[in-house]
Amino acid sequence: MANTTIRTGRRPVQAAALLVGVAFLAVGVLGFIPGATSGDLAFAGPHSHALLFGVFAVSALHNLVHLLFGVLGVLASARRGPSRMFLVVGGGLYLLLWVYGSIIHEGGPLPVNAADNWLHFGLGAAMVVLGVATTAVERSRGQYPGPEQRG
Repeated sequence: MANTTIRTGRRPVQAAALLVGVAFLAVGVLGFIPGATSGDLAFAGPHSHALLFGVFAVSALHNLVHLLFGVLGVLASARRGPSRMFLVVGGGLYLLLWVYGSIIHEGGPLPVNAADNWLHFGLGAAMVVLGVATTAVERSRGQYPGPEQRG
């Protein structure tokens, strides 16, 4: 049986959750930094005219959501089950955010634009794939308990 732990001592699903969590933390922090974010940053809604990297619509609430997802990802990365749940459920939530943004366009409590919508779609899909694929590899090697093996 091959060992699938990596340098961090984490399984691939845990490393993926940690990587995604750290990325969310970085984006959340950058959303508050002038220079990385241009324009007027409002707390929420379409009143925020701030753009992260001059492309992605953000607000203080949007940045706080990124920070929350980052903290959840880092905390979840301590164990395989929560890591998988963070990736799959969190990815599903980002896919719902893509649907929301596609319907609302640029209104609502979280400012979104076309770039945000496509980012949310790609991020959501990637998170779901990471959560499923990393545990599927371990399950095929007998290293991750399937439903029939859980108590």
